[in-house]
Amino acid sequence: MQVTRFEDAKPYEAPKHYDMRGLRLQGWDASDSSKFWVGLSQFLPGGGAQMDASPLEKIYVVQSGEVTIVLEDGEETVLKQNDSCYIGPNEMREIINRGNSTAWMLVIMNYPEGAR
Repeated sequence: MQVTRFEDAKPYEAPKHYDMRGLRLQGWDASDSSKFWVGLSQFLPGGGAQMDASPLEKIYVVQSGEVTIVLEDGEETVLKQNDSCYIGPNEMREIINRGNSTAWMLVIMNYPEGAR
C-alpha cells in the first residue's frame, strides 16, 4: 500500500487552468499506480479551466463548493458536494467556479498513451 498524506501531496500545474491549485494524490510521482492518477483541484472563486478537450477520460468528484461544467454546445451543469461526472475522450468542456467559496474537486484520469 502507498499512502499520500494531504500535508505531503505535491502541487502540479494543469494546462489552461487559472486560479486553480492542483495536488497530486496518487499516480505519477506520488505512487506506483499504473492505470490512472488522482489529483485534487482547488478552484478559487472565479477560477476554472478553459474550454478544451483531451484524448483522456476524466472523472470529476466535487468534495466541497460548486463547479459549473460547460460543454461545447453551451449546456451547463452545476456539480455540488458529492456530485460527479464523466468526461469522455475528446469531449470539450470548461470548468468555472462561480461561487464565493473555494471548490475542491477530485480528478481521476488515465495516463496518456505510453506515459507509464
